[in-house]
Amino acid sequence: MCGIAGIIYRGRDGDLGSDMTRMLHAMRHRGPDSTGFALYGPPSDLTVMRFKLADPTDFRDFDFNERLERSRREVESRLAKLGATIDRVQGESDYAYRATFRYDGQLKPLADFVEDVPGAEVLSLGHSLEIVKDLGDAETVAAQYRLNTFRGTHAIGHVRMATESDVDIAGAHPYWAYPFSDVAVVHNGQLTNYHQWRRRLERLGHRFQSECDSEIIAVYIAQRMSDGLSLETAMKQSLDDLDGVFTYLVVTESELGVAKDEMAAKPLVLYESDDIVAMASEEVAIRAIVNREIDTYDPYEREVLVWSR
Repeated sequence: MCGIAGIIYRGRDGDLGSDMTRMLHAMRHRGPDSTGFALYGPPSDLTVMRFKLADPTDFRDFDFNERLERSRREVESRLAKLGATIDRVQGESDYAYRATFRYDGQLKPLADFVEDVPGAEVLSLGHSLEIVKDLGDAETVAAQYRLNTFRGTHAIGHVRMATESDVDIAGAHPYWAYPFSDVAVVHNGQLTNYHQWRRRLERLGHRFQSECDSEIIAVYIAQRMSDGLSLETAMKQSLDDLDGVFTYLVVTESELGVAKDEMAAKPLVLYESDDIVAMASEEVAIRAIVNREIDTYDPYEREVLVWSR
């Protein structure tokens, strides 16, 4: 079933982590297995990398912590070998980390080099994007990663019910659009031409960490934008290229967009005011952050909407 949500503040920063937590927790009945956030803080001249070195379900033997520490040191060493000047690497949980560093090179070789470390997976890379995802409901994940203090401009999130893959972080949403900076997607539905587009994108040199079709959408959109299309045009083109029943939300460093397929069967409601745009699979999620009477509306079939900071 799953649930998706998005929020963008107009002309201001806000309590992004807290607001997104309340929205996703209000939809916990749609997906109790995992929760994910793609949060955008103020743009920085530092590159921010979120990565993990294990899964919460991994077997932990007597030297588990020692192996993680060796892997963490190896990640730092590999960043330095590629010319990155490390600002800080901090543990966010027993197995997840946040690194900030100065780096002027391409992201693909950096991500690939880091992911050659045993157990390593890069969850996001960019100058403002930070993807946090883990097992449990929104309040559990937010508390674990201290997200209630996160201030920013816009975000998307996802609550997942695992129906076709394992309950692990690799299967949790959102997905970063490897290897493009600051692009992420959440999605409700299913692509029927998933394998066709995966093969096409792999021939262009892209790799995928999961079997999830949401990851395909993220890379598809980012690739189209790298070819010179605007976010809105890339999303409109996706409605012709991607088959299936779906509603997806996509975020870049400065934009948030929503697209629905030609049947518009997957639910999404929208709320707009002078200072905020919020959207979710259910209105209860929007009411969790807007403490007054509101009017919401549903996007039409094949509708694409984009909001900019």
